[in-house]
Amino acid sequence: MKKFNILLPLFLISITVFASCETKSQYQQSVFDGFVQGSTYHIVIKDTKKHDVQEALDSIYKMIDMSMSVYEPNSLISKINRNETDSLDSFMKECIAIAEQVSIETDGVYDITIKPLTAAYGFAGEVNSENVNVDSLLQFVGYDKIKIEGDRLIKERPEIQLDLNSIAQGYTTDIIARYFDELGFTDYIVEVGGEIFSRGTNMKGIPWVVGIDKPFEGNYTPGADLQVTLKLSGKGLATSGNYRKFYTDESGRKVVHTVDARTGDPVISTVLSATVVGPDATLADVWGTVFMIVGLEKTKEFLSRHPELAAYIVYSGDNGEYLVYYTDNLEING
Repeated sequence: MKKFNILLPLFLISITVFASCETKSQYQQSVFDGFVQGSTYHIVIKDTKKHDVQEALDSIYKMIDMSMSVYEPNSLISKINRNETDSLDSFMKECIAIAEQVSIETDGVYDITIKPLTAAYGFAGEVNSENVNVDSLLQFVGYDKIKIEGDRLIKERPEIQLDLNSIAQGYTTDIIARYFDELGFTDYIVEVGGEIFSRGTNMKGIPWVVGIDKPFEGNYTPGADLQVTLKLSGKGLATSGNYRKFYTDESGRKVVHTVDARTGDPVISTVLSATVVGPDATLADVWGTVFMIVGLEKTKEFLSRHPELAAYIVYSGDNGEYLVYYTDNLEING
């Protein structure tokens, strides 16, 4: 599932995970790296012995892809979008329920029925249209046009389609974290496509440290040019941004991957990146997308209502300079 998102977030400023090592320790590290969902993953487990959970990780990735990937033609969401079924699995039910709560609170800023628009703009696996007929597509968009009855998804119209890219990688991260908790692991960090959840401490016995890349075009190497490093333990983190995912149309306009479901247009905002720390990676992922859409002042309003969230927002000033807003409860390293 490529994190190309649109309405939702989208993305991802790359996040570099720093896993510290010591040569003399009673602990050992089990490290797992690879490619999944159109991006990379990096996982570290600290324990008194080595663990091999690669087979289980591969199984989790496969199950979630076959559930929610709009890039997989045989996935459940693809079949639902083609009206071949209305049955939901547990993954989709949980993500749709979370999305609905945020959609209601944000008056439709966050909306997983965005797929007709993301597809038209070329951010959901299809070729973008030269001229997107927003008005014709908006009639098929609206979180209040779907509902769950038992294990079934009820659509108001068959043309309605879902896009869960803005939540899927955060959710994947949390599913892996739940699995590790069930195994009894107390010290680990999970990063999938830039969405992170960590628990306990690293090899030095201190909270895990993650770095957030500076949000400028051309910064394509994760960790090469960092904006800030944060301490993270027992929480989820996600970063959304538009500086890497965009294309230029024939008129020379930059079309970014975040689309406002209320207007059908790509977002124009001074916010360059939004890093959110929350109770889990799923909610951090969702709220990061919201903050990219609503801008700085509205973001501050939402944060004032959610003390469980912390945020680090990079935005551009009147003269194009980088400015930063962050909440007092954010654990900045150093």
